[in-house]
Amino acid sequence: MASRIDGRLGLTTNGPMSSIIIPLPARDFDPTEVAIPWRVLTRRGHSVSFATPDGEPGQADALMLTGEGLDPWGFGPGLRKLKLVGRMLRANQAARAAYSEMIAAESFRRPLRWDQIEEHGFQALVLPGGHRARGMRAYLESTLLQQVVVAFFRSGRPVGAICHGVLLAARSIDPQTGRSVLFGRKTTALTWRLERSAHALARFTRFWDPHYYRTYRELAGQPIGYASVEHEVVRALHAPSDFLDVAPEAANFRRKTSGLARDSEQDETPSWVVRDGNYVSARWPGDAHAFARELASLIEEA
Repeated sequence: MASRIDGRLGLTTNGPMSSIIIPLPARDFDPTEVAIPWRVLTRRGHSVSFATPDGEPGQADALMLTGEGLDPWGFGPGLRKLKLVGRMLRANQAARAAYSEMIAAESFRRPLRWDQIEEHGFQALVLPGGHRARGMRAYLESTLLQQVVVAFFRSGRPVGAICHGVLLAARSIDPQTGRSVLFGRKTTALTWRLERSAHALARFTRFWDPHYYRTYRELAGQPIGYASVEHEVVRALHAPSDFLDVAPEAANFRRKTSGLARDSEQDETPSWVVRDGNYVSARWPGDAHAFARELASLIEEA
């Protein structure tokens, strides 16, 4: 299920309550990567708050919620609700149920602004992802959020990042060292294997918007994959070997790497989570349950 660099698994349910902040973009965050950690952490007794650029509730990527528009006929208004590929790629039933609970919570409906995060002294930080460029780029490129990430890493407070959330961490440069906060750490993130597979599928199923799954694309002269999440994160690390992916000999390798199997409350075999000290990372929505439980354990140990 996970690669652990430091600390024990030790799942607990009665640790002291911690205050946790989840910054969100104004729109297009992945619903699974936000709602599943929210549900796991709140059910274990932790207080979870949200922050957006303007203090207004964030909007998830609608395609990931409904699946409408992910099939080859999805551009037609009359056929959008007919979902085949969209049913497979959207958030699953557990994630959609968690999302419905979350958006009704007072903390979600009344988020802080990004510039208010540090003044509240939160004890842990969660960085979710999402891939749709129109909403995610402002989040991934925010110097304000990067400063928040640096402050959490400097203080030793727990930090969890999943999918594109790891990219935000990788871009957070500590001015004291001139390096990313991930320099010298082990991490995972959305792998190029998963990103490339989703992009290849969308070029057929969403042909009118073929780059939906690529938040950033290569510039002229750059090799294919250079602008992927994995390759940018690797460039921020001390060594390429610090980026951890599932080894071919690992148990359940195919389930972990197919991009089709997602973990659940009962089954973590499809997941891949990396823990290094006070930092936990994961690859994609299919890791969300294991990611949230590992982060909860880290917070409770801390």
